[in-house]
Amino acid sequence: MDSAIDEAFESVPRKYFLPEEMQDSAGLDTALPIGFGQTNSQPSTVAMMLEWLAVGPGDKVLDIGSGSGWTSALLAHLTGQGGMVHSVEIVPELLEFGKDNCAKLGIHNVKFHHAGKTFGRPEEEPYDRILVSASAEEMPTELFDQLKPGGRLVVPVRNTIHIIDKDGKGNITRKEKPGFVFVPLVKGD
Repeated sequence: MDSAIDEAFESVPRKYFLPEEMQDSAGLDTALPIGFGQTNSQPSTVAMMLEWLAVGPGDKVLDIGSGSGWTSALLAHLTGQGGMVHSVEIVPELLEFGKDNCAKLGIHNVKFHHAGKTFGRPEEEPYDRILVSASAEEMPTELFDQLKPGGRLVVPVRNTIHIIDKDGKGNITRKEKPGFVFVPLVKGD
């Protein structure tokens, strides 16, 4: 694993992003329930996705399906104070839980937003990186438009994680990493 990702995991302990009754299980490499039918993803999967995302200092990142805020906090650490993470979550209670969790740890370069009718957060585009932490039924191609040229999107579609790159001319290329399971990605009202 990348040393910056190792450092992010050490600086942003998973247990602070779990319900109190689940905190003793924070060290398990498995998805854990956080309520409302959602989970805090398996740490090894999160680490792989972050490695594939290749976030750099100063990046502007969109985190879709932010849940308890753990991935947002990890991304905030990776972007540093010069970067910004926009977190989108559909469940209002989880949105508040994630916001509170980041605030308790003094993480200030994350802005939390309630998910709308379109995937992503076009109001803040373009993004250097987009991470989706729930599985789409079909490729959410509207996210391609929200990426900067040279940007990267990491998104699960059914049981395969897709790594999408957008070149300087707007052309899209993709790599696939099969064999993963996520909660479903849903649009807001």
